[in-house]
Amino acid sequence: MRTNNKHLNKIMLFWDLVIVSSGIALDQWTKALMTRYLKGQPSISVIKNILELDYVENRGAAFGMLQGKRIYFLVIAAVVFFLFAWLLLKLPPEKKYQKLHIALSFILAGAVGNTIDRGIKGYVVDFVYFKLIDFPVFNVADIFITVTTIWLAVLLLFFFKEEDFDFLRRNTGQKMDNGNE
Repeated sequence: MRTNNKHLNKIMLFWDLVIVSSGIALDQWTKALMTRYLKGQPSISVIKNILELDYVENRGAAFGMLQGKRIYFLVIAAVVFFLFAWLLLKLPPEKKYQKLHIALSFILAGAVGNTIDRGIKGYVVDFVYFKLIDFPVFNVADIFITVTTIWLAVLLLFFFKEEDFDFLRRNTGQKMDNGNE
């Protein structure tokens, strides 16, 4: 049984790596395309008065907050990377946890994609603009992070129970406290 579990762990981690690396590749490829074809150019209307492609260099966080705090973002990204990587390694390989593996992998891909930009360029390339609602310009990594975080919240609130995460307490050496001492 243990051999089967180890085999399942390897398969699950392989797919985690496929999702993370594919997500990073897609994010970096789209940013490279936008940099090549949109930088210094007027925005391109995809759906008139609704959706545009508009090259923006974002030196802040989501929606342009915290402009110029590059070191802060790199430190936060490192913490997120190690936390999510640790969680992916600790998640059991059972089918029940597959959705969590996928969600954590997409969030990790988005975080790494934006961190690559910040680390190399000092800014993140954003290019998707919903003109209809004047929503801040964003990118593929932001889509991964935002959509998957919402999905993760739904999973944690409605699909999983507290006892589904007992494996974390066992793996970290914490005693379980259910209030019945």
